[in-house]
Amino acid sequence: MHSDSPDKPAANPARRRFMRDTTLATAAAAAGAAGLGAVLPQTAQAAPMIGGGGWLPVPKAKGPRVVVVGGGTAGLTLAKYLKKENPKFDVLLLEKRSQYQSCFCSNLWYPDVVNMAYLANHSYLDAAQTNGYTYYNCTVTGVDRDAKRLYTNMGQVMYDFLAICPGIDYDFTRFGIPADDLDTQFAIRQMYPGGWIQPTEQVSVRNKIQGFAGGTFVVTVPTGNYRCLPSPYERACIVAGWMKKTGVKGKVLLIDPNPDIIIKAKGFHAAFNELYKDIIEYRPSSTIRGVDPWKKIIKTEIDDIKFDDATLYPGVQGGYIIQQMGLVSPDSTQREANIDPFHYNIKGDHYVYACGDVRPMGYSKSGNTANTEAHYVAKVIASRAKDKDVKIPWQSPETLCYSMVDLQPNKAIYVDAHYNPKTFGFANVKEDDTRSVANAAAYLAWGNGLYTDMFT
Repeated sequence: MHSDSPDKPAANPARRRFMRDTTLATAAAAAGAAGLGAVLPQTAQAAPMIGGGGWLPVPKAKGPRVVVVGGGTAGLTLAKYLKKENPKFDVLLLEKRSQYQSCFCSNLWYPDVVNMAYLANHSYLDAAQTNGYTYYNCTVTGVDRDAKRLYTNMGQVMYDFLAICPGIDYDFTRFGIPADDLDTQFAIRQMYPGGWIQPTEQVSVRNKIQGFAGGTFVVTVPTGNYRCLPSPYERACIVAGWMKKTGVKGKVLLIDPNPDIIIKAKGFHAAFNELYKDIIEYRPSSTIRGVDPWKKIIKTEIDDIKFDDATLYPGVQGGYIIQQMGLVSPDSTQREANIDPFHYNIKGDHYVYACGDVRPMGYSKSGNTANTEAHYVAKVIASRAKDKDVKIPWQSPETLCYSMVDLQPNKAIYVDAHYNPKTFGFANVKEDDTRSVANAAAYLAWGNGLYTDMFT
């Protein structure tokens, strides 16, 4: 068991190599923290000394220390259930945000279906106190896996097990924008945010929707596997429903690189055709090849599209800390974690795990998926703390996902699915494409259920 100590550790060649190899990771860290689509070589090491070489000011470990990086759905769930699986664990949750606000259900805030308290009235401090772990507000900057030492901007901390749950960052190269074109990337980020990472994006998206005066409002569907697969289609309905409800004249242009709606297709097509036929223009098989945010022009393979306002969702990559730590799977086109897909440990390392939206499997990157997945990962880590070679029966995560398609009154559709262990694709799918008030009520209850599971 590790116990944090200010004593100077003995030098070894691995650590000396690690301490020397800082320049590349440090230079890229600022861009990566913003999710700019920069890419580090697979062999890059994390920058260990950002913020100094002292010790993280947290209580000394009173049992095997499990450090969880990231306080999103996966991290919060994992921290809670690690303590339930093994009360002797000393669980430390590290999160760079000081205030929680969820992405799931955020589309409902834009047209006032829910208020801000529904998304954000949840405390890291209360969750930690209630569930017996420690929360600390800091930013992780690197890891020395040989020494089982994690580095943060507030100091370093030893671990017995490490679980990395950093979520996603944006990848603007999927809009055809070069990785080094930071001017365009930042202009899109600030002028037309996607709304799927930072709470401040959500505020901006809400202001855009409620302040839209007319014309063409663009919503984009990303390429690849992105956070919340139905979210762009739901958002198109939300924007159109708000325009219809408030009498704003204009259209919602939904640009989709896929040949058809990829999830809940029947329900979304029905909403487009029956509720918003004169408002939503759906353009499938349209891949974005460039964006001029200043002139408000989107370039596709076919034509240039002029718009008045937009939320531009560019596509995602695994949370950048995975790149900075050199833990990216060589087979992942989205720079996701190099894990055993059945047990979630970094390949070749039974002491470091990654789960949530940073996983490389084809699961939907959703709150319900991350929540149910973290229940299982907690069991894996608890079992391996007793026997690192123990065989854990694989459990499929569950993706239960609602989408609001009507605002007069509120009506929703849903899908509920598990996964095939051979393909990691959907299995045992249940889908209700009939929009209903009952599904809308279940949507809100579902969100409350996730909050309850994470925070109480």
